[in-house]
Amino acid sequence: MRDSYHEELDSIGEGLVDMARLVGSAMGRATAALLDADLQLAESVIAGDEKVDDLQRELETRAIQLLARQQPVATDLRIVVTSLRMSADLERSGDLAKHVAKLARLRYPGRCVPDDLHATVLEMGQLAQRLMAKAAEVVTTKNVDLALELEQDDDRMDYLHRKIFQHLMDDRWKHGIETAVDVTLIGRYYERFADHAVSCAGRVVYLVTGEHADELSATAPVEGA
Repeated sequence: MRDSYHEELDSIGEGLVDMARLVGSAMGRATAALLDADLQLAESVIAGDEKVDDLQRELETRAIQLLARQQPVATDLRIVVTSLRMSADLERSGDLAKHVAKLARLRYPGRCVPDDLHATVLEMGQLAQRLMAKAAEVVTTKNVDLALELEQDDDRMDYLHRKIFQHLMDDRWKHGIETAVDVTLIGRYYERFADHAVSCAGRVVYLVTGEHADELSATAPVEGA
């Protein structure tokens, strides 16, 4: 019975990794659909979000059943509760990828992103995908140092998000209000996606150490001190 219990705990963790990989891939494909005005790709991302939702519901059901049957305590309880929170983060990440794809579909056959912001948005999409891939690795390895790296990686996303706003506020902006709204939404979707990846990694830190990621970062020694 105990072996079966821990196998189920491990299975929930594997389900979280599957979700992270799915939403990372979805954001990568949504970015391509957005920048290339690829309607077919956008539709596949939108339709594929149902699989993420199904996985989240399945994980939630299994976690709740595990709570009811086994009444876990201490570390095991923390694993189940943390897994429930992570699955919600990942489900919302999938929604954000779907939102990017829906914008691509809405403006087809046109493009939401003007040429002068193409490189910035492409980098945001690639970075979002890398952050989620690293979050999946953290879930698998329980590597606290790797988890804490995501906070630093996310600084680049915040910089790119600010860069978009600076571009929008520039007097030389010539792409109109509709495009400005689209670009504002796109920047927000990527920034929130990155936040969810960081949140997942932070939950692993709590799972392993019992401390929150920001508390560990605050107490870490300053290099060269």
